[in-house]
Amino acid sequence: MESGAAAAGGMESGAAAGGPAPGPGRFPFPYTPYLIQERFMAALYGALEAGRVGIFESPTGTGKSLSLICGALAWLRDFEEKQRQEEARLLAPEEDGGEEGRRRPPPAAAGAAGSAGEPGWVAAFLREKEERDLAARLKEEQIRRKKREDRLEKIRRNVQLKYAAKRKRSEEDETKRLLQLSKEVLSEGAGVDVLEQLDHNEEELILAEYESDEEKKVISGLAEDDDDDLEEEHVTKIYYCSRTHSQLSQFVREVQKSPFGKDTRLVSLGSRQNLCVNEEVRRLGSLQLINDRCMEMQKNKHEKKSDEEMEGKKRRVSRTVCPFYSYEQMQFLRDEVLVEVKDIEQLVALGRETKACPYYGSRYAIPAAQLVVLPYQMLLHEPTRSAAGIKLKDQIVIIDEAHNLIDTITCIHSAEVSGSQLCRAHSQLLQYMERYRKRLKAKNLMYIKQILYLLERFVAMLGGNVNQNPSCQAVSQTGTVLKSINDFLFQSQIDNINLFKVQRYCEKSLISRKLFGFVERYGGPAAAVKTNKENQKLSGLQNFLLTLQQGSDKEGALQSPSVEAEDDQLRTASPLMQIEGFLSALTNANQDGRVILNRQGTVGQSSLKFLLLNPAVHFAKVVEECRAVIIAGGTMQPVADFREQLLSCAGVDPARVVEFSCGHVIPPENILPIILCSGPSNQQLEFTYQTRDLPQMMDETGRILCNLCNVVPGGVVCFFPSYEYEKQVYAHWEKTGLLARLATKKKIFQEPKKANQVEQVLVEYAKCIKRCSQAGGQMTGALLLSVVGGKMSEGINFSDDLGRCVIMVGMPYPNIKSPELQEKMTWLDKTMPRAAGQAPSRVLIENLCMKAVNQSIGRAIRHQKDFASILLLDHRYARPAIFNKLPQWIRERTQVKPAFGSAFAELRKFHRGKSEAL
Repeated sequence: MESGAAAAGGMESGAAAGGPAPGPGRFPFPYTPYLIQERFMAALYGALEAGRVGIFESPTGTGKSLSLICGALAWLRDFEEKQRQEEARLLAPEEDGGEEGRRRPPPAAAGAAGSAGEPGWVAAFLREKEERDLAARLKEEQIRRKKREDRLEKIRRNVQLKYAAKRKRSEEDETKRLLQLSKEVLSEGAGVDVLEQLDHNEEELILAEYESDEEKKVISGLAEDDDDDLEEEHVTKIYYCSRTHSQLSQFVREVQKSPFGKDTRLVSLGSRQNLCVNEEVRRLGSLQLINDRCMEMQKNKHEKKSDEEMEGKKRRVSRTVCPFYSYEQMQFLRDEVLVEVKDIEQLVALGRETKACPYYGSRYAIPAAQLVVLPYQMLLHEPTRSAAGIKLKDQIVIIDEAHNLIDTITCIHSAEVSGSQLCRAHSQLLQYMERYRKRLKAKNLMYIKQILYLLERFVAMLGGNVNQNPSCQAVSQTGTVLKSINDFLFQSQIDNINLFKVQRYCEKSLISRKLFGFVERYGGPAAAVKTNKENQKLSGLQNFLLTLQQGSDKEGALQSPSVEAEDDQLRTASPLMQIEGFLSALTNANQDGRVILNRQGTVGQSSLKFLLLNPAVHFAKVVEECRAVIIAGGTMQPVADFREQLLSCAGVDPARVVEFSCGHVIPPENILPIILCSGPSNQQLEFTYQTRDLPQMMDETGRILCNLCNVVPGGVVCFFPSYEYEKQVYAHWEKTGLLARLATKKKIFQEPKKANQVEQVLVEYAKCIKRCSQAGGQMTGALLLSVVGGKMSEGINFSDDLGRCVIMVGMPYPNIKSPELQEKMTWLDKTMPRAAGQAPSRVLIENLCMKAVNQSIGRAIRHQKDFASILLLDHRYARPAIFNKLPQWIRERTQVKPAFGSAFAELRKFHRGKSEAL
């Protein structure tokens, strides 16, 4: 606990510097907080006040979310109050002589100014002017704030207003519908000239004329010109981000229950996939398709205005625009969001009801919001951040569930494309160009040819030819090669192409969307194809796409059976979208990026992957711009990773970093962690890659489990280092009959590899445990065989009877043979100092292993009255370097047992005592 005390102590001085943190009992809280929650909030308040970067650890079950909410919002409330007082002082009426007092410069200052070569009265005049300007600016802000508060108050009070707005909208919809009908009737009578025109839907597939940025300096971008007048002042706010939408929704519900729930302006941000209310767009399923379709509809809306002006000259085909993207409706939604705290589900329901887009409406609410809740990617990926209108300057950022932060940043900025995707994109694009050559402008053709050339070169780098079926081309030199970005560009002979321009073209012209529409129309077996010369070419495309599709499906089956249907849809739908991601990664890269050429069996199965070695580059900006950053999690140990790989690499001054770690709320006697060094037949437990496949090791593991299942009631969760090893052990036990022995005591469940089956297995597992505890027969519960880093080791709670004992088989070291990991290790050894005599790469491997262990074993204790035993099967856990990386609250209570007998006796005593107490 000393680190916590020291950290908190270090902070109090920081807090004192900026005004004291509220004392005990000063933090509004829905119930009497635990002492550790009080400490947590005081430390958090101090870190925010002093503008620190804090690493906060508070085990799950200790009410971390509430402590974060109440600590941070208490700080924000005090900060706003101070701002108001300062404002009042500066805007104080002149008659109280305040103006007089402010006007007279202190003599020392006047003298100093004079000595700098400018008379004292000039300095005084300048200072006065500055103060006057500041006062004018504050006055303006005050008026703006007053307006906003009045508007929101009116909405709060006046329900009539809501209904009036709703009625107005439905009348407008009706009018629009009637207008549309009359237009259609008229056009039918007019007999449109159909000669040169492709049919109505196909017109949308053609790329619009493209101007690059240099030519477009005069006209500002698409959306910007509309948004100037809505540029609203960003108030000081807290950005809270977590990993999944369900974690964010849970957090918003906690805010609703907290004392701040009534008067906090909170907005939830999410992806279009979560927020879109246009059914036609939602149906596209995959995020990339939804994004592109949405962007296209907006573009159509902007073009519509200019089209209407040209109506007389040339009749245009009507392009679809989104009925929910209406400025007035979104303003209304924005105010509704700010008036009352809503989670994503409530936001979507509101969007449907008010016919306003929640995705854009919620963005309009950012400037005035006090708390913005958003997923990791939106905050950590700079292009996404700026597109969403998020400004971090002088704001607070809290990153929760941050134990995987380093990996998350790496993943967000990495991208992979397979050989079959490259070939498919090339073929589709070529057919597209042939079909619409006469209709495409020169600029479009030039860029399409450049993209085709890039695709051809990428496939050549994998050892293939873009014009042959990738599933039938065998790769001569299999294996994995890593290249620096420059080497990759030179060797693939694309260093003469401006990738920035190509990438920008893809983004602005929405080419992948057009291509998707084209393939949807002509590529699928269901599309009816007219017969003329043009379309004979297309039926060839159909056949080719079909062979590719079959090829890629086979390849999918070989590579990863866990690829979900949605992913399949994306693969067959729009390979160019994936490739744009790869291009964008290449253009954003610096010297810390690598390209991995992964050559497997066939060209189709091979892939190019962009890998980011130094995630700190992308984190540096966040830390520089923000007033304070808090990285929080249930298990942040080992913390060294964050300090060295993330913060010091991002240029954070070590003095700015502060750590806080608190114990658990459960009494010490409710947890029994044991490191077991040998099994029932005295076999030493050491699960290295060399020894873990030995029959005697697998037998010994089985014996330990059999013994445990005799004394542990309810659920036992056993974690293996990998799916492969779990399968191997399971098969071995089946063969030796050990599985049947286990099954007499506990029903056995295995973690599925497919994400969509996890829920089902968990439900069955929980039902079985409940049934057994009620029936009281020979079956005492269930045994769940899980995998470290799988679906069960994170984000799933095994509270109470679901996890009375958690077992960790061996040490889940990552695969050192993976080229990516090897490159990362080499890079670390080159760029990082040795710590305590250990090479940074060695430390990385240990930290990755222990992070995974801590995540898995932390699943069992979820609240104050919970109890569980934890068993670590491997004598290496007792080594000091490893042992010290366990979470403090577990480490303090851990016993190291050289022999199985005494460990078993302890376990029996622990569970018997607990069962009797229940």
